Amino acid sequence: MTGQPIVDAAQWQAARAALLSEEKRLTRDLDRLAAERRKLPWVQVTRAYRFTTPDGEKSLADLFDGRKQLIVYHHMLKEDDPAPCPGCSMLADELPRLEHLHARNTTLVMVSHAPLSQIRAFAARMGWPVPWFESRDSFTPDHGYGTHGPGYSVFIRQGDQVFYTYGCTDRGTEMVCGTMAMLDMTPMGRGEVWQDAPAWVEQNQPYQWWRLHDEYEG
Repeated sequence: MTGQPIVDAAQWQAARAALLSEEKRLTRDLDRLAAERRKLPWVQVTRAYRFTTPDGEKSLADLFDGRKQLIVYHHMLKEDDPAPCPGCSMLADELPRLEHLHARNTTLVMVSHAPLSQIRAFAARMGWPVPWFESRDSFTPDHGYGTHGPGYSVFIRQGDQVFYTYGCTDRGTEMVCGTMAMLDMTPMGRGEVWQDAPAWVEQNQPYQWWRLHDEYEG
């Protein structure tokens, strides 16, 4: 037995209603935070970054693919990488269908410091349809992610000018990670020691359970 309280349906509904009030307050807070994010000032991108793509070398403006907004995920894949980052790969597994973003004038791509041939091979193994390009200059470190990432960078284009509007890394990337959000709905959560969980829940160090999706056993 877990020791978790067992109640009737009416008692559960009362407890659920109290939690729902907290969830609604959090939703409003997240809406307010998103509004503040949209109000951030912009920085004009003046460096001539170049990206190696299957269609040849392209500029940052080219990556917009004719749309007004661009989201770039800095995947940590390295040259001759013996152990591609499972966290980056979990996020890449869960990126949305691009058609929905395109409908809102937004392009999504990934970049890495690995050679394009290795990027394409790994993307094929993982089954990822998101455009993914080689970035060998200072694009990733210039946006605060070290040489390799991880993190998201967001840009907007006005005519020939490109502006950097937002970026996040580490736990900031969880906003688009469905696995974490779904586990947070369960009684056992993520099973990581930092979480406040009931005593019966077995918890381990964070990140240790992550695998590439074709490397889990069973």
